[in-house]
Amino acid sequence: MEEVSYVVVFPTIFSKNKIPQLITNIKKILKIRNQEFQSVKRDGDIILVNSTDPVFSSSAINLLFGIEKVAIARKIKNDFKTIVSEITSVGGNLLLKGEKFLVKVEGTSRGFFPKDVEIAATSSIIEKKSSLGAKPGTEENYDKLLYTYLTKNNAYICIFIDKGQGGISFNSPKENTICSIYDEISAVSCFETIKQGFDSKIIICFRKKSELMNLVKTFNQIIPRLVKEKVTIDFFQIKLNPTGAKNYLTFLNSVNEILLHEAKSKKISYVSLALSPLIFSQNFIEYSIKKIFQNDKVPILPLCGIDFKLFEEAKEIGLEKHIPKINKIIQMNSNEIPKISINDVKYALDTKKTVEVVIGPNNVHDILDSLEENH
Repeated sequence: MEEVSYVVVFPTIFSKNKIPQLITNIKKILKIRNQEFQSVKRDGDIILVNSTDPVFSSSAINLLFGIEKVAIARKIKNDFKTIVSEITSVGGNLLLKGEKFLVKVEGTSRGFFPKDVEIAATSSIIEKKSSLGAKPGTEENYDKLLYTYLTKNNAYICIFIDKGQGGISFNSPKENTICSIYDEISAVSCFETIKQGFDSKIIICFRKKSELMNLVKTFNQIIPRLVKEKVTIDFFQIKLNPTGAKNYLTFLNSVNEILLHEAKSKKISYVSLALSPLIFSQNFIEYSIKKIFQNDKVPILPLCGIDFKLFEEAKEIGLEKHIPKINKIIQMNSNEIPKISINDVKYALDTKKTVEVVIGPNNVHDILDSLEENH
């Protein structure tokens, strides 16, 4: 029997009607990451990547949004006996002595139920791999998952499986938006904006040069999701102290003014605001939204509906150490709508510096060095 190993990509339910876009993104990310592949095609609701190095390719692909899970799997015929035999073989190779295992089979079956395969394969592993002392587990309690997915003609026996990033395929809405990174919550908001499919122009707003290192490091965690070889980033210095609720809101107003100015100059229709009703007052959110609409732009609030997942996303982009700071921002309480200083905004716009970065291992230093050269 010929065994072919594929990287198997499982789209999220939100991306199943956007598979062509997801295939395009997969090809792009593999090329950007210098991963050779022979083909990227679909088989029913899944995507198969025939890659020279499935391990590194699966890691690159899993940077993308719109993916529920990524697996490395053997492709065989959708035949009951063949599937049971292959699951038994793979299980014998993956299981360690005394481990609890769970056989899970999903997808389209022909002449049998997936549950039949689960029962038969479980029995076969217990019988033929008795020397391992492996025991069947439950959905709630197991050491190894032996997962198989069935399509109309094929079965994919997974050797390795990893959870995906969720969301929808990048560039699915076919609309550009602009967002800003200026602290931890705004970074999560940018991350969520891309996760919702928008091709995002990111700017960085800062007060002091001492903030730049952390902001650029955070930005560097986000840019691989943009599926681009080169990214242009604009920097603006705002001479405001956001300490305290009122000052922080004044700072946000200045950031939003800069976002509007840049959206107009770059003809971007959507402006992403790092605002959530769980954090900010309704008055401030309504004021900010109206300001965007009044300038003929469309506001989006990617943090709406996100509660504790905010902290999960923060960890995803390397902000574990900054969780206390996020907590502090969340616990602010102010209904005021502070006035904007036109002079402060004008000063910030005059400090604009643009850096183009080729995605690579030295992004952070390249960006900071470029800023010094432009100074």
